[in-house]
Amino acid sequence: MEMKEVWLIDYARTAFSRSRPKEPERDVFGEIRGDELLATLIMKFFDEKLANKGIKKEEIDEFTVGTAMGVYEAWTYGGRLPLFLADFPAHVPALFVDRQCGSAGSGTHVGIMEIMTGHSKICLAGGVEHMTRIPMQNDWIRPNLAMINKKSDWYRPQYDLMTTINMIQTAQKLYEEEMPAFTKEDLDKFGVRAHNLTVENQEKGWFKGEIIPIEGHVEGNVEEPLMVDKDMAARKSTLDRVAQLPRLSKPFYLEKNGGRQGYIDREGTKDGVITPGNSSPLNAGATTCLMMEAEEAKKRGLEPLARIVSIGWAAVDPSVMGRGPVPATQKALEYAGLTADDIDYWEINEAFTIVTLNCMKAFNIPEEKVNVMGGSTAIGHPLGATMIRLPGTVARILKDKKAKYGVANACCGGGQGVATVLENLDA
Repeated sequence: MEMKEVWLIDYARTAFSRSRPKEPERDVFGEIRGDELLATLIMKFFDEKLANKGIKKEEIDEFTVGTAMGVYEAWTYGGRLPLFLADFPAHVPALFVDRQCGSAGSGTHVGIMEIMTGHSKICLAGGVEHMTRIPMQNDWIRPNLAMINKKSDWYRPQYDLMTTINMIQTAQKLYEEEMPAFTKEDLDKFGVRAHNLTVENQEKGWFKGEIIPIEGHVEGNVEEPLMVDKDMAARKSTLDRVAQLPRLSKPFYLEKNGGRQGYIDREGTKDGVITPGNSSPLNAGATTCLMMEAEEAKKRGLEPLARIVSIGWAAVDPSVMGRGPVPATQKALEYAGLTADDIDYWEINEAFTIVTLNCMKAFNIPEEKVNVMGGSTAIGHPLGATMIRLPGTVARILKDKKAKYGVANACCGGGQGVATVLENLDA
């Protein structure tokens, strides 16, 4: 079978709010359900960005929606409910995808593969997470703790479940396993960089090219409307301030590093290194993109934002889920016949800055190629929605910089990684 060429035609997102599960009135999207946020974005996407391209809702061959916390009001009924809310005709099929932080990305991959194999011509992907209304710790998610019960038939000692379901601890473990490659200061500096780059590019108006404003409310006043058009967690930062933030993680005191005393001697503390300054915040936000078979796009006289070159996904030890982007990217690059040196710009998700730094180390990527408009430490990381933002952002960067190849990747809770390789056909 001859594989079809796939073009990324357009991409958009909401701004990412700052989630406040215990103070919902402080989240500017706190009064909006996640499915409503996504549906509003999709309707505006068609009205404001796709209408002038002649693309109609009834032409969509497949819709995918990714969410990491697809429970309670984020239950999508197989992806159909967001379509109903967005006023799509009944014949458009849908699919719900959960690969945690890679959910929206894996949704795009489904659409890409459908187009590549000739089963679809036009696919729409979406992603959403509302971490105020459905926080990571909630009553609707109940892992099977029999895995850690030695008396249970389901006991699985090979999996460190309590670390696996605590993302902060997976980041701490990655840091310790990579000792002495990084220091806490390295992590903090990258977080400061993310905030300052994001604020700088907000002030330049760069993100207006991808953010569709959505009406929310003023922080702390649900009665006062606010058109939310910028990411709410970004702020100018300094290393001195970030270094003082509370440490959230607990060390593992790995024997290879000299155990407890070896860790204390190196770090100068018995505490962990993961802080709010080197981690992504909690956010609410939605993302969407449209992909089309290249020949179909040419018939319509459409130009691509980027060509999809290849995709990749992989699994790793779940207790160090931050390693996931590395094998996923290796697979994507190998399929594309490229090496890391061929890539001009990278969007590596900063779920934790240690994840980004580890990926940079694995591929020997210079800092000036990575997250150059800002990173998720500042922009935000609404879990299941992120892996549409990253490819969309890197595609825009390639256009701006007149560069050829870009990679977007992310680690995923549960020990996985996803990656997408894109090409700017104008370069």
